[in-house]
Amino acid sequence: MIQSNQYDSIVVGGGPAGATTSALLAERGRRVLVLEKDTFPRYHVGESLMPFCYFTLERLGVLPKLAELGFTEKLSVQFVTQDGQKSQPFYFFQHFDHPSSTTWQVNCDEFDQMLLDNAAAKGATVLQGVRVKEFLRGGDGAVVGVRAETADQQLVEYHAPITVDATGRDALGISKNRWRERDPELNKIALWTYYRGAKRDEGLDAGSTTVAYIPEKGWFWYIPLKDDIVSVGIVGDRDYLFRGTRDPAEIFAGEIKENKWIEEHLAEGVQFGQYWTTGEYSYRSRYCAADGLVLVGDAFAFLDPVFSSGVFLALKSGVMLADEIDLALSSGNPISADSFDNYGKRMQSSIETMRKIVYA
Repeated sequence: MIQSNQYDSIVVGGGPAGATTSALLAERGRRVLVLEKDTFPRYHVGESLMPFCYFTLERLGVLPKLAELGFTEKLSVQFVTQDGQKSQPFYFFQHFDHPSSTTWQVNCDEFDQMLLDNAAAKGATVLQGVRVKEFLRGGDGAVVGVRAETADQQLVEYHAPITVDATGRDALGISKNRWRERDPELNKIALWTYYRGAKRDEGLDAGSTTVAYIPEKGWFWYIPLKDDIVSVGIVGDRDYLFRGTRDPAEIFAGEIKENKWIEEHLAEGVQFGQYWTTGEYSYRSRYCAADGLVLVGDAFAFLDPVFSSGVFLALKSGVMLADEIDLALSSGNPISADSFDNYGKRMQSSIETMRKIVYA
């Protein structure tokens, strides 16, 4: 049985980008539907926030709740050579005297839940366990909504003048329209896991993100989380990491010995849970929008897991997009791809800035 429902905006995906976009649109009185395929809380990697995430979180009104969750404070980023020599940490407060200079290492299940709950509190209709199967198109080819499958396998059609693709790395719009463009300079794989009781640096450096180098242009990330847990991952070329084995535990054990700082810090801890892998993760979409459809966050582009660019761009793009959608809805005209030219240019500029940092 197919039902039909009408909204001002449909947001496909309830992660940081989708939750930000929907919260700000709902705050302006727009009738917003969020369709999320998973049931929150759910696991997701990407724990380290950049200082400038503060301004979006402030606009969303979630800073008090964030403080309640008790995440590890992050004051700096530091780099470590293979022989264990640590750089002078880059302390954010030395460069910008503002509350945003204290940021956080978050547990994504709690952080993402907070953002999605905030969207619902502001008036968005949030449906979880609903998987969007396809975009619906009108006679002129414009997207006019989605067809989705509920947890009990019912097909439901939802309609809106604008659909937001916030499907993260599933990138539904990119896949359906064949818009994916990979970055050959960042064609790497990531392998990560978690440790309990691993060593932390002292004082101001206790919550720092550490990037520790290994051979062949590879590196570890080391992110201290709350509850005495550390997220540790390796990023490297596929041929280098898979040169002897494809067993993630064996690869991890071997690469730990390639950096003295990592080896020393993990010696005190115990690995737990599974090892996670992802490959060829850097991409962007050829276009940011089509008539009736616009991409946001990782559904538009993803660069690298180490420098927190994913969460930052998700939050930043969500704010920019909500403003553009509200403006387009106010015009009363059909929402074409051209409505998002300004948004696309600003997002591309932000992505290219982050790309240069990651390359370096």
